[in-house]
Amino acid sequence: MDWKVVAANYPLLLKGLLTSLQLTFVAIAFSLPLGCLIAIGRLSHRTWLSRACTAFVNVLRSNPLILILFWFYFLIPLITGQSVNDLTSIIIAFVVFFSVYFAEIVRSGIQSVGNRQIQAGLSTGLTYAQTMRFIVLPQAIRAMMPALITQCIVVFQGTTVVYVIGYSELLHTTSMIAERTVRPVEMYLAVAAIYFVVCYSASLLARRFEKGRA
Repeated sequence: MDWKVVAANYPLLLKGLLTSLQLTFVAIAFSLPLGCLIAIGRLSHRTWLSRACTAFVNVLRSNPLILILFWFYFLIPLITGQSVNDLTSIIIAFVVFFSVYFAEIVRSGIQSVGNRQIQAGLSTGLTYAQTMRFIVLPQAIRAMMPALITQCIVVFQGTTVVYVIGYSELLHTTSMIAERTVRPVEMYLAVAAIYFVVCYSASLLARRFEKGRA
């Protein structure tokens, strides 16, 4: 094997990695708050809101990410009549898709806190939204931190699907280098090592939070 090809294309690999990380951070930054709202909606005593949020979650969880990406990539221009760039389609698809998974994590975290905390907050004169914001969510986030970090790893791994629409993240960049250099084994082993380092490092962080809860 000729590992010099990996060293020679290191700047391109680094650029692809940064693109994947940027997509991950943007997706998390928008999908996590949306997931919190969906989770609160699912636990709402208003039947119409709870059912609407539950239906939204079930529909999205029943479809693969790549299909959601195709929906927004092809359907938004048809609906709006205007062209949408690749990055906008990717971000919208990622935010919508991963928000439902964050919602389920947040919902379980809120339920772990218990109704007594909610009742205590309401008894002090706080509204339901204020009780969630100031009392329940801060406690729930600490309990669900390991699961949140694990889901963030899934988001990072999910960035590979943008390869299908030709967006140059880490995997797509590696594929183009492999085709140009005719060194697929070295390049794909290198990118596998990169994904391992990033994901394993994040999993170690999740373990630290889990041990902190014990």
